[in-house]
Amino acid sequence: MEKLHLASRDCLDVREKVVEAVSMTQDSSRKAKVNVRRAEVMELVEKEIQKHYQSELITHIRNANNKYNLGHTEFFLAREFGFCNGVRRAIDIAYAARRVFADHRIFLIGDIIHNPEVNQQLAGMGIKKLPWKQLDESYNSLTENDVVIVPAFGVPTLFMDSLEAKGVQVVDTTCGDVMKVWKRVKNYAAMGVTSIIHGKATHEETSATASRARGDKGRGKYLVVYNLDEAKKVCDYILGRGNKEEFLAYFKGAYSEGFDPDEDLEEVGIANQTTMLKTETQQLQKLIKDAIVERDGDDDNFFVFDTICGATQARQDALYELLEQPIDVMFVVGGYNSSNTTHLVDIAKKHVTTYFIESAECIKSLQQVEAYDTDTNEIKLVNTEPVVQNLGRSLKVGITAGASCPANLIEATILRISDLRK
Repeated sequence: MEKLHLASRDCLDVREKVVEAVSMTQDSSRKAKVNVRRAEVMELVEKEIQKHYQSELITHIRNANNKYNLGHTEFFLAREFGFCNGVRRAIDIAYAARRVFADHRIFLIGDIIHNPEVNQQLAGMGIKKLPWKQLDESYNSLTENDVVIVPAFGVPTLFMDSLEAKGVQVVDTTCGDVMKVWKRVKNYAAMGVTSIIHGKATHEETSATASRARGDKGRGKYLVVYNLDEAKKVCDYILGRGNKEEFLAYFKGAYSEGFDPDEDLEEVGIANQTTMLKTETQQLQKLIKDAIVERDGDDDNFFVFDTICGATQARQDALYELLEQPIDVMFVVGGYNSSNTTHLVDIAKKHVTTYFIESAECIKSLQQVEAYDTDTNEIKLVNTEPVVQNLGRSLKVGITAGASCPANLIEATILRISDLRK
């Protein structure tokens, strides 16, 4: 945290203890948790996970310094890619819950993670999906005999309160890194500091984080800022260069109820969706801090914590390393609604021709790939670069994948490219 004055540190420490005490009291009234990750269960789950998602080829490539030759095609894999620990944990818990609660109806709020392959597997196991954007009539039929899985992104407090009131058995797979962000924004609320959340307002994780930014009394304030352009609008307002009505209209749907930029931008604390682009988050933090210092003469009213998750950072750093290799083309594999995967694409395409695909099936031929365009948010059938189509020369292919992409999809991509270039 960027603070030198001890008063704020002491205040924050005290507030954290209060928040934790309140949370413990609230948890004690909830239905007792059931440990689904029992040794005998996890032994069976591990076999299922290996069958559904693992790849001997990818393991081999990892052990071979992330390089692999097939004919006249050379593959370079990023040092870090694919399932992170948080994603793997969420999948493990969901699979285990299906076994432990074999005779119960099991529901999942939204997607467990942002990968269609994994979500389809869960659906095939009889796990039904509940909407995540709002509590609709589908929640009315839930009973205390039902099991509801909370996804890795978490869900808003309103959902948790509703599930608790119905007495359902909750199986929570929320990522630990996400919960660390929740702790920070709850502390901001307890201090009377507005949370500025770097993220996408419509993303599941940010929606869950924003609800925690309201604090235990529901009085906390927050503003969600998606990119640097939006951050500059916030800075302009902090420096007295904004119009209130225009500001509120522009950020509609991205701030807390009753948010008043004239009052609620006096003291601000930065938090973020854990899967955002690390460099952009750092730039956003600096912009806001500089605006506060310019307005106040010091940074006493500015608070910040590094809440980008380690797996996101590792995959971004590994991609930058990979891009130092002499690669001709880049394939990024993952779900199109995956934030961390999208940011990998945004990094790569600045350096080399990049195709964002969900699976090997997107590679239609050597001439055409069905790829997702992160600028227009559209799936497009694009013509590949001549270097890909030229079978008379060696091709160097870079590959990485988001934190929610299983290894079997990466293997299938490698084999598809190799087969087409025989």
